[in-house]
Amino acid sequence: MTGYAAAPALATDLAPARDLDQRTSLRATLHHIGALTRRNLMRLKADPESLLDALLMPILFTVLFVYVFGGAVAGNSHNYIQYMIPGMFGQIGLSLAMAVGTGLNVDFTTGVMDRFRTMPIARSSVLVAKLLAESCRAAVSLVILVAFAMCLGLRIHTGPLNVLATLGLALAFGTGVVWVSMLLGMTMKNPQAVQGVGMMVIMPLQFGSSIFAPVHSMPGWLQGFTKVNPLSALADSSRALINGGPVLHSALLVLAWSVGLTVVFAPLAVARFRKRT
Repeated sequence: MTGYAAAPALATDLAPARDLDQRTSLRATLHHIGALTRRNLMRLKADPESLLDALLMPILFTVLFVYVFGGAVAGNSHNYIQYMIPGMFGQIGLSLAMAVGTGLNVDFTTGVMDRFRTMPIARSSVLVAKLLAESCRAAVSLVILVAFAMCLGLRIHTGPLNVLATLGLALAFGTGVVWVSMLLGMTMKNPQAVQGVGMMVIMPLQFGSSIFAPVHSMPGWLQGFTKVNPLSALADSSRALINGGPVLHSALLVLAWSVGLTVVFAPLAVARFRKRT
């Protein structure tokens, strides 16, 4: 009888936790986001091997594409550096963003999210903190890409503010993709499935764009997809910001895609996270 009597009280104690997001103030939520972001960054510091992809990916992609395809696409490596490196901003951001879903899926399988579920924090703060930490990781990768490319011969024909604007556009687009990746990571059953579906998304977007080759060299049926591909808009705006040229139209397209992805997939990801926790 004693055990049965205690059950309603336990349910009553847990009920407020389910409504925590609705009762948490904005100030408290921002505090939670800051604390969790700091935690995620400290995890990266404690496990530097997790940064290898962000550190080595820009170098490997630059060397492989510039010296393997540079002569065939642009006639020489120097011309191809000026063409390909600005496009790589979007490619690097997309690859890192899609990897977030795999890490989030692992957190669920290893019990990390069970710990968060017992804490008096807003559920959305967990995802926003992961987004901010991954944005820092992507920023490091993009800076490495620019520095290494300049060592190989990349020339900035505009100015430092334009380079910062290029990095900002890449991070803005990567932020929108992160929400898609996190939703995917919370929907798939295991990390392998997340990686498989992620590659099916990444490959067409990367190679069906103007990142590695001019659009006019592609067959007509592919040009239609390439022209609406957001990575093409990001590559074109990055080239204009670094090499000079009209940038407004392509930059607005990138921002529109970034806002659209965030508006659509951020609420879906938060709702899915609340359901799983």
